[in-house]
Amino acid sequence: MDLYEYQAKELFGKHGLPITAGDVALDVDAAVAIATSINGPVVIKAQVKVGGRGKAGGVKLAKDPAETREIAGAILGMDIKGHTVHKVLVAHAADIAEEYYVSFLLDRSNRSFLAMASVEGGVEIEEVAVNNPDALAKIRVDALEGVTPAKAREIAAAAKFDEAIQGQVADILVKMWEVMVAEDATLVEVNPLVLTPTGEVLALDGKVTIDDNAGYRQPDHAGFDDSDADNIETRARAMDLNYVKLQGDVGIIGNGAGLVMSTLDVVAYAGEEFGGIKPANFLDIGGGASAEVMANGLDIVLNDPEVQAVFVNIFGGITACDAVANGILQAVDQLGDSVTKPIVARIDGNNAVEGRAILNKANHKFIELVDTMDAAARRVAELAAARKGA
Repeated sequence: MDLYEYQAKELFGKHGLPITAGDVALDVDAAVAIATSINGPVVIKAQVKVGGRGKAGGVKLAKDPAETREIAGAILGMDIKGHTVHKVLVAHAADIAEEYYVSFLLDRSNRSFLAMASVEGGVEIEEVAVNNPDALAKIRVDALEGVTPAKAREIAAAAKFDEAIQGQVADILVKMWEVMVAEDATLVEVNPLVLTPTGEVLALDGKVTIDDNAGYRQPDHAGFDDSDADNIETRARAMDLNYVKLQGDVGIIGNGAGLVMSTLDVVAYAGEEFGGIKPANFLDIGGGASAEVMANGLDIVLNDPEVQAVFVNIFGGITACDAVANGILQAVDQLGDSVTKPIVARIDGNNAVEGRAILNKANHKFIELVDTMDAAARRVAELAAARKGA
């Protein structure tokens, strides 16, 4: 489970990391009260589990409580990539001399943990990895040895932190590792880690992912889960759907993880022809999915504001294609006039002829049948690009 920034910083404070003063607010009056208690400039940050908050206008500075009221009022209720902002973090706006990046993550491919650190923080770390790979140090961490002070110094030195602050950075790395182990996390990230003009190193932002499988020994983590009805992944989870939100334009529904992964690839490839159209999600409705499950899946995908078109890619085995076809029609009937996005369907396998006949007979203006996966991927990318550019 991904945590909100304020929840991540709550764990940071619990384990002694140096963080800025602040608190979370659910309304404007609470935000003003926090700003008043800080008695100085503050940063107001939308609390949503998605990147790009700053570019969307969800992170702003306020010099006093009056400006805090204005800015918090504008950010609360904002839609950021399909996530409605219901709370904001109001924190002291620290002076920044330099920005860095540090993280620990579970490296499943190598069955170990990985530390990553760079003196080029405050930007997308993926950009640093691509454009200046030498600036990103990657150090393997043995699960049994962990991050000792000596190991932390090794990481700080490998990332080329100035010797004057390596001690502070190493201390922060040790405490981040404490968060990783004590909280059963799979990711602990600080971006940016900042140096203030007075020489203090602070964790200015935080990202933590905790392992849901460890919930039985982490009862305090139950409070981190939220039931935000506007959160797409939360709604999908409530419907028992295997759904992962991505940053793209084409909603994907398939049956079987392998087929869905292949669908993501072919849509991304086809989308290059139409200006970089990409998949918007991973959604596997499973091998024995009913018409109701298909309807729920379409409901989730069609209500994602980033989705411009939907690709339903089904190979009927346990799931009969006529049930899939009925599920598609059931979903569009339930959604009614809100269905304004094209749906490209490719169905093959068990009862494919019957399924195609059902959709052809319905002759719905937003549903289009395409015979092959490659052709369907190209068609859905074309439709998504047309809507996006309209």
